[in-house]
Amino acid sequence: MLNGKKIAVIMPAYNAEKTLEKTYSEIPKDIVDEIILTDDASQDRTVEISKRLNIKTFVHDQNKGYGANQKTCYQEALNLNSDIVIMLHPDYQYTPKLIIAMASMIASGLVDSVIASRILGNQAISGGMPVYKYISNRFLTLTENLIIGQKLSEYHTGYRAFSRKVLETIPILENSDDFVFDNQMLTQTMYFGFQVGEVSCPAKYFDEASSINFSRSVEYGLGVLGTAAQYFLCKKGLSKNPIFQTNGKKLTPAP
Repeated sequence: MLNGKKIAVIMPAYNAEKTLEKTYSEIPKDIVDEIILTDDASQDRTVEISKRLNIKTFVHDQNKGYGANQKTCYQEALNLNSDIVIMLHPDYQYTPKLIIAMASMIASGLVDSVIASRILGNQAISGGMPVYKYISNRFLTLTENLIIGQKLSEYHTGYRAFSRKVLETIPILENSDDFVFDNQMLTQTMYFGFQVGEVSCPAKYFDEASSINFSRSVEYGLGVLGTAAQYFLCKKGLSKNPIFQTNGKKLTPAP
């Protein structure tokens, strides 16, 4: 706990057997109260390793997608009465050592959400980010900032933290089950008036780190631009979209 806030780390997993234990070993157990893993029908020993490490493990019987995996993770975190939920990939691409800093920013009441940016600190390329991904990241981020009216350094990191209030407010269940889920969730957070903070995060790129191929990256980029356009139109009252409506489907914590 921090400042009386219960902290949960969630890990959406798919074929993470080679990196899960290393990721888990660096999670600061002195402040993290719950560690949750949802396995999206992995074809390796991810579930076996997760259970051996005594991680609260939930398993999808069939592959539902990256976004659907996160929906389960966040739901289970709320069911455990978590006040701050940090999403960490179990592929060790992002360092768990930032959990304390990210949780502290929310626990102190400074912000409602935190993203760990690979762009701040100018370490993305040196960390191994492919040049085409760096260029597309910068282009999409610049475009989104212009459309949405924000000044984030990036929108595409997979390492982020949210307060319970954010998770109970945004219509997360209206989002995609695919990779654009991350972008939709972040734009929803800002759409509903929550404050987003950033910390600099070194990222690693190696064979075991999950990544989407070029064609999926293009699909993701188009989805990002579509989300930004929907944000703008809904803010201006020119359109309605379930992901930006207060009556959209939300997570419902267990009684």
